[in-house]
Amino acid sequence: MDQTFPPVPQQKTSDLAVWSLTLGVISLTCCFVCSILTAIPAVICGHKALSRIDNSGGAVSGKGLAIAGLITGYIGIAFAVFWVPLMMAIAIPNFVKARQVAMQNACINNLREIQAAKNEWALEKDKSQGDVPTEDDLTPYLAGHKFPVCPAGGKYVIGAVTNPPTCSFPGHELPPD
Repeated sequence: MDQTFPPVPQQKTSDLAVWSLTLGVISLTCCFVCSILTAIPAVICGHKALSRIDNSGGAVSGKGLAIAGLITGYIGIAFAVFWVPLMMAIAIPNFVKARQVAMQNACINNLREIQAAKNEWALEKDKSQGDVPTEDDLTPYLAGHKFPVCPAGGKYVIGAVTNPPTCSFPGHELPPD
């Protein structure tokens, strides 16, 4: 007696479950921005996959993949919600400080340029060390023939040839020689 059995239908693994797990793992391993951009689709795909697997009557498998995708997706969201604001709280004050330092350095370079222009003016015009030039006197000796402006909004005091120029903004001063 030769008995043949009908072929057993193969279960198909849910593509959404695979995508859910893949996106969930990516959300845990990528940068902060990528984390939230992959974690949310991982959760959506995981829920849709679980729903389709439950409604398939056993024709579709991958419930474990979908659950793993959901877990990694939710962890990725929690990671992004916690770490992104924390990193911003650290980064923003550093950006502000860097901006202030850059403005201070630009102002100090302007003061050096003004001092160099004063020295050239005194030599070329045969002025004494106590003479005080005006902005118009120094303009031909400055880069671009334009009197510099403090990037932080301070006002420059030119002073005598022997005295270094000053800025009204606190901390913007030429270092001693």
